[in-house]
Amino acid sequence: MATDPTKNRMQVFKNTGKDVDEMRRRRNEVTVELRKNKREETLQKRRNVPIGDSTDEEEIERTLAATDLKKLVLNAAGGDSPEVQLAAVQQCRKLLSSDKNPPIDELIATGILPVLVGCLSRADRPTLQFEAAWALTNIASGTSAQTNKVVHAGAVPCFLQLLMSPHENVCEQAVWALGNIIGDGPVLRDFVIELGMVQPLLSFIKPDIPISFLRNVTWVIVNLCRSKDPPPPVKTIQEILPALNILIMHTDINVLVDTVWAISYLTDGGNDQIQMVIESGIVPKLIPLLSHKDVKVQTAALRAVGNIVTGTDDQTQVVLNCDALSHFPALLSHQKEKICKEAVWFLSNITAGNKRQVQAVIDAGLLPKIIENLSKGEFQTQKEAAWAVSNLSISGTKEQVATLIASGVIPPFCNLLSCKDTQVINVVLDGLSNMLKMAGDGAMDVANLIEECGGLDRIEALQSHEKNEIYKMAYDIIEQYFADEEEDATLVPAAAEAGFQFDPAAGGAHDGFHF
Repeated sequence: MATDPTKNRMQVFKNTGKDVDEMRRRRNEVTVELRKNKREETLQKRRNVPIGDSTDEEEIERTLAATDLKKLVLNAAGGDSPEVQLAAVQQCRKLLSSDKNPPIDELIATGILPVLVGCLSRADRPTLQFEAAWALTNIASGTSAQTNKVVHAGAVPCFLQLLMSPHENVCEQAVWALGNIIGDGPVLRDFVIELGMVQPLLSFIKPDIPISFLRNVTWVIVNLCRSKDPPPPVKTIQEILPALNILIMHTDINVLVDTVWAISYLTDGGNDQIQMVIESGIVPKLIPLLSHKDVKVQTAALRAVGNIVTGTDDQTQVVLNCDALSHFPALLSHQKEKICKEAVWFLSNITAGNKRQVQAVIDAGLLPKIIENLSKGEFQTQKEAAWAVSNLSISGTKEQVATLIASGVIPPFCNLLSCKDTQVINVVLDGLSNMLKMAGDGAMDVANLIEECGGLDRIEALQSHEKNEIYKMAYDIIEQYFADEEEDATLVPAAAEAGFQFDPAAGGAHDGFHF
């Protein structure tokens, strides 16, 4: 080849590997996949169908078939009497409480929205306000278009007014409706914030609030924090954090889970938001939740602290200073694979840190656990473990990398070269190259380990890979570290085979590395 292999190697491998943003990454494909799992934990929108009210689907369908919707809307407008009006609004609410096919569009088409919004202003009739708010809550829990129609009908200022109602059930229903509207996305979220929702909402967080009401308030806070494109206004985050600092101490699991998810959304918004969360003083309360008895709390806490350690080294150190790593032996062997995966993802961002942080992972005895997940985890977990190993090979000292190799990382690391994921292959080749380079005079020992476990065969096979970058990386590793052995193997096979026996502790930990 006309190109200089050494020059290629430095361009293809080490310099790209050293990119800090790539090492301590907020990799979109990981976070998007993880966030899909989250949708089961906290829905953006909820229907308000209390236990005890009939929600039998067949009954609702029978009622709908027998109902003249136009007449129902006329009655709801209050033409005949207050009693008829209340019964009509109540009937609308019951029809809209169907879980499967609520007749939202049919009722909107008959003109129900302005009628229901008008009922919200009837402070002299709180039961009517409550029923109308409930019906609108369910309409706003539908599609984005349906939610927007509720907003365009002028409901939001009315709901904000209802937050001041002396009737608790009316306040709570208004909170729920606003939560559905905010949950539609950042445009409606910011619209509701600008109209002054945050402070009245947070004022409900007090000792005598009923637990069902507090759960609703906390869920709305989650929706306020949820979107990051764009994130909530800085002022709003500053208002919410003191409330989260209180709620994170709550004993109710539902409140606690939503509180921690709210924190995780805020920490997923970049380093400035991470810093705001740190300065709120919430991190020391967050870390112990990594060992909470409820797996939903653990999951949310792991995401939140995982997001924090995608920040700067200093931000990462705040988490480590709270003894976070002591929770990870259990997390790395958790019965739920998703938790194992996120635990390894967390550690991959620690091993992308400074040498002190890499040493903290080693001192906590976590290398064998990372290697176990690299070897036996599901593929997505193995992928995270590959990042953790590769990052350590870049960030660590020669001694730290030697400790990694002596822990038995080479065989399971090389096994991943047979996978179909080109990103993983890149990460593994990068890591192997870094280990070989770090070894210096001991590079032959590392090369022998790679060859013994079949790694060399896999690297050779990658020289015919369709991706040019992978081909170059594989070629350069062989050219740099295995070319002489290949010649020896051709000329004197027996001598080459004898040379594989350099390690007296074959099959065990390799303690003889002195780079």
